[in-house]
Amino acid sequence: MSDGIYVSMNGASARMAQLESISDNLANAQTPGFKAERPSFESFLAKGDLHNSSKVYPAAVATQLDLSNGAVVQTGNPLDVVPSGKSFLGVQTSTGVALTRNGHLQVERDGGLTAAGRPVIGRDGNAIMTPLGARVHVDTTGSVFANNTKIAELALFEVNGPVDRIGPSLLAPHDQKSLTPSADTLRLGEIETGNASPLEAAVQLVSAQRHFETSMQALQTYRRMDERASEVGRVR
Repeated sequence: MSDGIYVSMNGASARMAQLESISDNLANAQTPGFKAERPSFESFLAKGDLHNSSKVYPAAVATQLDLSNGAVVQTGNPLDVVPSGKSFLGVQTSTGVALTRNGHLQVERDGGLTAAGRPVIGRDGNAIMTPLGARVHVDTTGSVFANNTKIAELALFEVNGPVDRIGPSLLAPHDQKSLTPSADTLRLGEIETGNASPLEAAVQLVSAQRHFETSMQALQTYRRMDERASEVGRVR
């Protein structure tokens, strides 16, 4: 079997991984707090033939999250907030503190304050609870008020290590120790959308699709070449 078949297969597989990431970015471009994925590619020489091989094998070796800020839109909702700088809101999960820039805060029926569907934590590390039926609002310092009485302060964090995406707008740090409390302020009445540009993602999608099709065409060409070589060598 021709080495070109394996090269083409690797190329198609890498482009498939790229297509999946781009499609996800495009679908979530308007999702509050969404962070885009950026696949990384490398080329490898065949194992055991590092000096003589003329074939290189492409592969998608990693996918990194782009933590840059997204576009901000005004909503006028007093419970919509955007952390300034690179800070994230802290929310509670079963495995510890998770991060989000989806600042669409909601008061649940039990009085719990949530963001991205998870309980928002205060600077004391506990989930923030509000009195039932109270009028809740926050100020630019992150203070939470119920009926004009301060009841808590939103916990903001900066992350100094790798993170994984565990939801459309939810990130989990690899190590809880990589989280540093932040003193950043909040912008009120605004929400941050995803940091993937719909136009850029659409262009990337077309380009990746064309490269995938090129790899598949090369694969078919090498297969036909192998079939013809077999026919030539066949004793009739």
